[in-house]
Amino acid sequence: MSANGEYKDTILLPQTDFPMRGDLVKREPQRLARWESAGLYERIIARRKAQNAPKFVLHDGPPFANGDVHMGTALNKVLKDLVVKSKTMAGFEAPFVPGWDCHGLPIEFKVVKQAQGLEPAEIRRRSAEFANKFIDIQRGSFKRLGVFGDWENPYLTMAPEYEAEIVRTFAKLVEEGVVYQSKKPVQWSYGAHTALAEAEVEYQDKTSPAIYVKFPLTPMSASKLGIGNASLAIWTTTPWTLPANLGVALHPDFTYVVGQFEGNGRKEILIVVRELIDTLVEKTGMRLVTELKELKGRELENLEAKHPFLDRTSKVILGQFVTTEAGTGAVHIAPGHGADDYVVGRQYGLDVLSPVDDDGNFTEEAGLPELVGKHVFKSNDWIIELLEQKGVLLAQETYEHSYPHCWRSKTPIIFRAVEQFFISLDSLRETALSEIDKVEWLPAWGRNRIYGTVEARPDWCISRQRTWGVPLPVFFKHGKAVLCAETSRKVADLVEKEGTNVWFELSDEELCERLGLEKGLTRCRDTLDVWIDSGCSHVAVLDKHPELRVPADLYLEATDQHRGWFQSSLMMSVAYRGKAPYKSVLTHGFVVDKDKKKISKSDAAKAGKPTDASYFYDKYGADIVRLWVSSVDWQTEVPFGEDLFKQVAEPYRRLRNTLRILLGNLDGFDPEMDRVAASHMPLLDQWILERLNKVVGECRKAYERYEFRKVFNELNQFCATDLSAVYIDATKDRMYCDAKSSVRRRATQTAMYDIFSSLCRMLAPILAYTADEAWEFATFTEGSVHEQDFPDADESFSGDEATHKVNRLLEIRHEVQTAIEEQVKQKAFKKNNEAAVSLTVKEGEAVYDLLNDSEFAKEFFILAEFSVKPGAEFAVEVRKSDHGMCPRCRRYEPLVEDKLCERCHGVMAGR
Repeated sequence: MSANGEYKDTILLPQTDFPMRGDLVKREPQRLARWESAGLYERIIARRKAQNAPKFVLHDGPPFANGDVHMGTALNKVLKDLVVKSKTMAGFEAPFVPGWDCHGLPIEFKVVKQAQGLEPAEIRRRSAEFANKFIDIQRGSFKRLGVFGDWENPYLTMAPEYEAEIVRTFAKLVEEGVVYQSKKPVQWSYGAHTALAEAEVEYQDKTSPAIYVKFPLTPMSASKLGIGNASLAIWTTTPWTLPANLGVALHPDFTYVVGQFEGNGRKEILIVVRELIDTLVEKTGMRLVTELKELKGRELENLEAKHPFLDRTSKVILGQFVTTEAGTGAVHIAPGHGADDYVVGRQYGLDVLSPVDDDGNFTEEAGLPELVGKHVFKSNDWIIELLEQKGVLLAQETYEHSYPHCWRSKTPIIFRAVEQFFISLDSLRETALSEIDKVEWLPAWGRNRIYGTVEARPDWCISRQRTWGVPLPVFFKHGKAVLCAETSRKVADLVEKEGTNVWFELSDEELCERLGLEKGLTRCRDTLDVWIDSGCSHVAVLDKHPELRVPADLYLEATDQHRGWFQSSLMMSVAYRGKAPYKSVLTHGFVVDKDKKKISKSDAAKAGKPTDASYFYDKYGADIVRLWVSSVDWQTEVPFGEDLFKQVAEPYRRLRNTLRILLGNLDGFDPEMDRVAASHMPLLDQWILERLNKVVGECRKAYERYEFRKVFNELNQFCATDLSAVYIDATKDRMYCDAKSSVRRRATQTAMYDIFSSLCRMLAPILAYTADEAWEFATFTEGSVHEQDFPDADESFSGDEATHKVNRLLEIRHEVQTAIEEQVKQKAFKKNNEAAVSLTVKEGEAVYDLLNDSEFAKEFFILAEFSVKPGAEFAVEVRKSDHGMCPRCRRYEPLVEDKLCERCHGVMAGR
């Protein structure tokens, strides 16, 4: 009778209720509900506090509360959770206080778009409702993704206590003397009616008219050169800024040629830098006939030229920013419409003329009645036509270039001078650059990126002409700003009690009375740049939460934050406390599609490709999303798409099935009673525990270095190769058919116990739900796997003696298997366990003694018979075994009187 008959009940088949199918979409929410009802996060923190564990603080950079969780945001939050969970299990107290950025243009833009003509108080009320709605939506998604944290007590930048700290930080800046008001060119969004920070600008391709224009020198200036009727030739891609022209800049050290040019029916004496003469000839169609003079730029300083179409002059000035990359080497200067123009213009005493209103339309200051009320970009053609009528247009063309656009309205920005408040960076820059070099940047190139942006950054424009934000706590007296730290602190105290709405709802008189200020003051109507909000989080969150601290151990965000949150936090912290708010900064890449294009929600929606995290965890499960995050290289662009999730499902099944097999084989094992000492372990068990020891060591180092992809690869490889392909396969017979308490079987159970316990804990940060589920199904565990520590190295298996032996045996097994498969093809027999193998190995073979142990060799190679002898050359002979099949274990063995093999006969006799 077969083993399926009378011996069926004597086979020790794996037994576990841990299901083969994950059914994650159904089971994960149930487990999440249990975690929340049991207060798992709080228990984890309490346990570490009780242990007086060292602290590790990852400070959460606040996502914007204006939409569903995009896969890029999911990548960010899961990476943070991998850090926090792995640090916790490595023995740290790692609190995680999540937060949201709640103010700013994107929310206000959507609110105002839905209903025009709203009063400021109503805009703010609706904006707060909008933000709260998406805070709840995003919080639900983050929790569903298995991210642990203090979700009931997040920080919100619109909370009164947070807003008060923003205002107090502003007071500190005022006290330090770094805040000032000035009419300077800023990046202005006419689509959103506000100034923009650098981080609120995105670059898109734009086609602009590029023109060559002559600025005739005044008679007095021409006479100083000794040449009559000479003109400076300039090149610009912004003809609309010419009404604001007040100067022409040359480089002091460049060589300029005064030349006679002829062609196209005209003769001109033009001044152009030597390196760009050929370009001018090509663009204008004129040729250089005679070089009349050669001058250095500095020799032309303070000469004057006639404005090409207005009744005023333009001063010739010098600027180091002038290049020979394009144009003529002479740059048209409009101090009201460019950063470099403004700086150099101030040096030469030029006015700041900016004849453009909030909508981007010309005002009367332009001096051209025909342009008043007309949009600047729609005025280019009119201005070019005027230049042609005046005879000063030398050439025109279209020019393709990358141009800054507003990130919200998607309209091109204009550089426009308006009265704004600024933070002077000159007094902060040196300290900030010094602090950058004290921080660990991951990857290392992050240092150069932020260093370069801080080094080159102009003063920070911090005022916004918006309603939904923290008020700029400044009053005006007779139209002049009164910057007072004490007043700002009074505002902060009022805000902490009543919120920032009070600033917008009270009259100036009421506000002054509440603050104890003199009558007649008027408040500033601007709000603070939203990057100030999040940039103050080290004060409002890290300083205020007793479980946190400054500096944080880690900030972790996407690569765009070198000019965003990383930088705003650095500058605010340097101003506030004289040092960086973080010890380390980790930067991850953007989520990109298969063509390596950054994925935006709008583009994906048009293409019919979902990007919301909820789509993927509702379809595949959160653990599949988490496994995807662990499998990618976060240092570069992160590929993303439905096909990748289908691919990730395969290693998930392997890892889950490995846990299930281990649990099944541990049925009836009591680690307290049944554990086998290391000294009594057979070779195969010693080997797998040596391998486990190495894997645990590598994974712990990888977690410490945030190399989650290496953890994924190590664990996946260990399960696929060492466990499934070798160990579980080779020990299956002893597990099923040995006596329940045989030393061999107990040794394997001991090894599998250690493997399951270690594997489950090493997987826990990644497969947060699955590892906890498997841990719960084990009969020998307590609590949640997330309350456990990572496994430590086992000194008993810290060597590699067994590993060297098994590696050699695996090489031999490959040769043996090749020979067996050849016989199977020839239909000599059907399966490995029917084979009789005779092996010849070279003299001095290191594993000869093991091969000479027939029982060991038969188990390792899964054969019926095995013999070995030394010889000159390696050789394998294979034939079909003459032994009969044991009906209990189905191995081909010599059978004893009850037609069982000797092993099974002994097991049955002992039952």
